[in-house]
Amino acid sequence: MTVDAAPAPARTFIRSDFMVFGICAVAVGMAAVTRFANVPSVLAFVVAGAAVAALASLVGRSVEQLGDRFGPGATGVLQGALGNLPELFIGFFALKAGLVSVVQSAIIGSILSNILLVLGLAFVAGGLKHGTQKFNSERARTTMVLMVLATGALVLPSLASYVHTPAEPHEKSLSIFVAIVLLLVFALSLPASLKRSAAAANDVHMEAPRWPVWVAVGLLAVASLCAALVSDWFVYALEPAIDALGISQAFAGLVIVAIAGNAIENVIGIKLAFKGQADYALSVVINSPLQIALVLAPALVLLSLLTASTLTLVFAPMLIMAVAITVIAVAFIVFDGESTWLEGATLVALYVIIASVFWWG
Repeated sequence: MTVDAAPAPARTFIRSDFMVFGICAVAVGMAAVTRFANVPSVLAFVVAGAAVAALASLVGRSVEQLGDRFGPGATGVLQGALGNLPELFIGFFALKAGLVSVVQSAIIGSILSNILLVLGLAFVAGGLKHGTQKFNSERARTTMVLMVLATGALVLPSLASYVHTPAEPHEKSLSIFVAIVLLLVFALSLPASLKRSAAAANDVHMEAPRWPVWVAVGLLAVASLCAALVSDWFVYALEPAIDALGISQAFAGLVIVAIAGNAIENVIGIKLAFKGQADYALSVVINSPLQIALVLAPALVLLSLLTASTLTLVFAPMLIMAVAITVIAVAFIVFDGESTWLEGATLVALYVIIASVFWWG
């Protein structure tokens, strides 16, 4: 008589987990060394950016290990909120350094990089492997309607300044008022965003989480604290690196800072789409720019009151045009609840064109 062996208990950490932990430790350590040692500014900037990306990967893995406990909507909100923390830190420290144009470009650049570059790459990855992918069109429409409204709120103060309305001399007060309204809209949108979709839950089979909740939450907290430190070092090397590389502040904010701050979505959204989890991929990617417009930009406007540099919602005309064209184009693509690799390729191409326009400033 033979007795079947009991199945081995699932391991909490696997080899790839330890690799992420090790990379984060080495990257943060190297960022600390380059911050306080006498090294070229470009090297310090690159190392700090790599550390931000490594910490973003740890945050993304921690959110993945929360599994399907909350559903696609809540997972997207959580991922977007935590994914935007490095950008919040970078923006605040940049305002303290007086880099207002970099912050304004980074706000718009973060929106563009998420819904053009990251979403486009996710559509390409998922489309090439799985063909036409379908997702929850109702959730996508709701999110994009909020995105259009939030973009309108960002555009109106700029228009008031450009056409010299009576509100022009009061752009600081108007920006603060709009920021408060946007934060209220975000609070009102949370119940709909957090609502679990039964259809989506049945269609998507997430890998069973290996980490206990307290481990995932604890690592999220540690990664966030480290991200605050590294973001300060990143900004410290930013201005000298811009001068050394000969690029404009607008391009640095729109492309370099935005991509570094969105490293979580760059990895997780594309990975989810490649696995065929279109609802989760779309929720993660689109919730991030929505939270940038509804939370990050208003928060930085209010936080700027604590610094010597005042941030307003009056952006350069080209930035306004770029984000308006982007949001309208993406709305047309996602409203039908389907995506193809070719649609993704066109989004990436539009991002490259916009980035090239800002190369000279």
